[in-house]
Amino acid sequence: MTIQAHIESLEKKHGALEEELQNILASPSSDDREIAELKRRKLRLKDEMERLRKTRH
Repeated sequence: MTIQAHIESLEKKHGALEEELQNILASPSSDDREIAELKRRKLRLKDEMERLRKTRH
């Protein structure tokens, strides 16, 4: 897998987590721990994408 393909894969995962987060936030019975975990996972993906973009150049 190329670096670009890996970044694209991470971007898709990040988008899916964002969608999941929005669905949970729209729910009146949203769980704060689950929201925090999703945000942490999104941040890890974002950090990994940034790291890969920097090594690509």
